[in-house]
Amino acid sequence: MSLLNCVAIIVFGRIQPLEVITRVVFDLDTLVIQLPTPFILLGDFNGHSTLWGSDVTNSRGRQIEQLISNNCLCLLNNDEKTYFHEPTRTFHSLDLAICSPTLLPLLHFTIGSDLCNSDNFPIIVSYADSGGAIQYPPRYLFQRADWGNFMQLADITESMVSTADITEAVQNVVNCLINAADNTTPKCFPRLRKFRRPWWNEA
Repeated sequence: MSLLNCVAIIVFGRIQPLEVITRVVFDLDTLVIQLPTPFILLGDFNGHSTLWGSDVTNSRGRQIEQLISNNCLCLLNNDEKTYFHEPTRTFHSLDLAICSPTLLPLLHFTIGSDLCNSDNFPIIVSYADSGGAIQYPPRYLFQRADWGNFMQLADITESMVSTADITEAVQNVVNCLINAADNTTPKCFPRLRKFRRPWWNEA
């Protein structure tokens, strides 16, 4: 069975601004613990954070960030605005799509262009079809590596790490190790894994 055929999708309405933040986050934490995985949470969380495209981060936004971090969840949102505040004629990002990590590479997030007589744009979470398969990177066959030659090639010199920029020094070391591995260790290329398209019955 495809992973997308057994996803729990939870949709809820707007979390009101005056609701106690700690209680809301506690309720969401409790919900996440009880949900079978994988799952998707969709709703108007009514919190601002630069993580999902807001100009500032408020207290509720920080609590939602903590919810995502504590439960090892993934945010599908990009920087698209999801809410239109008519009195000020401004756009904001309040509606979020949060999912289990296993779903992140399989889903695509977009925002509809029609408000449909609402102040929230439709959230569209669709199947990210990449030709029906996922390409995995090649893997080193360490059991067939020439370790003697690797040790000679993986020579980290003082000049590599004596640069003023620490990022450059790290990259020099990484490049040296990758070059040594590429020249002494064979690779295998995993076959593409096909994913079945999601389907729903009439129940």
